[in-house]
Amino acid sequence: MNEGLIPRRYAKALYMYALEKHVDDKIYQMMKTLAGSFEQQPDLQSVLNNPYAGVSDKMQLLLTAAGASSDDAVYSDFLKLLENNRRLGLARDIAIAYMGIYRESNKIYEVKVVSAAPLTKAEDSRLRTLVQRHLQGGTMEFSTAVNPSLIGGFTVSVGNERIDASVSNELKQLRLNLLSK
Repeated sequence: MNEGLIPRRYAKALYMYALEKHVDDKIYQMMKTLAGSFEQQPDLQSVLNNPYAGVSDKMQLLLTAAGASSDDAVYSDFLKLLENNRRLGLARDIAIAYMGIYRESNKIYEVKVVSAAPLTKAEDSRLRTLVQRHLQGGTMEFSTAVNPSLIGGFTVSVGNERIDASVSNELKQLRLNLLSK
């Protein structure tokens, strides 16, 4: 995902500042919460971009969306910087960029598993073990989802890598092979 140069620079500055203040883990959790809030409530972005919405309301909205309190000084200072530079509308992109920087620095891999049906505990455990072995160190943020259109099987995404062991993919490959002959 290309989040852009400006959000990445702000995210890097936030990361360095949070690291200096020893709250990089806490800010990471806030950025995850903030990104999740934007995902759950797409209207957040339109509120931030609305010129008629008050700056104090936007700041309070971003505090709440990140699960922060007013005594979270690093995050509050960062919001003030964004407000002074008229960049509050970039909050979502900055959160995503921060998460990427933090994960890279701490060797955290985002693993997404999508299966045709819910995985059993044994399947989930086996898949986690296989992915962990493939990563050769580091930690995983493991998430699962169900997509019945896969018909059967699963897909695993780790960063830019994707393994597609779904029946729908097999059928697609079979169809392509038959059409090419």
